[in-house]
Amino acid sequence: MNYATIKKNDVANGPGVRVSLFVSGCRHGCRDCFNREAWDFSYGGEFDDAVIDEILDACDHGYIEGLSLLGGEPFEPENQEGLLKLTSAFRERYPEKNIWCYTGFLFDRELMSGDCRARTEYVEQLLRNIDILVDGRFEADKKNLMLRFRGSSNQRIIDVKATLKSTDISNPILWDETTDTVKFDGE
Repeated sequence: MNYATIKKNDVANGPGVRVSLFVSGCRHGCRDCFNREAWDFSYGGEFDDAVIDEILDACDHGYIEGLSLLGGEPFEPENQEGLLKLTSAFRERYPEKNIWCYTGFLFDRELMSGDCRARTEYVEQLLRNIDILVDGRFEADKKNLMLRFRGSSNQRIIDVKATLKSTDISNPILWDETTDTVKFDGE
């Protein structure tokens, strides 16, 4: 696995000040993608234990609210094992902080179903480590600069913890960015 960059003081990819990891590799090919160079799986540097330590150390400040995972595509099969290692270490070291993840895959129809290329033995463990998942491919015709924490109106901000606790994962519980509460997708 490779990564494109690490932002140690990011305020655009989740609430508060965050450390953000941009992984390399994406097969979605979204038109007008803001990070097209990260589609290449060999772009950037090698993701190894030293990078994990660097990220964990960067999170060791009271003003850092959490970790954000972006891409490229975090849920490409090539990226999942490394991100599971990172998120598990983060959870152990910072149980009070949160993890946001951005993916072009749909939570309920792709990540949680058995017929998607992203569905590997790591997906469910990785999702259990994530608090908030922004899902859905970027769609240029639905681009909206007024949206918080996403680029197009089709993308959802899902409270993964609440959704996994519910009896119906086909109806993801959304994070309401205006009130910091959750609501059901159909509301």
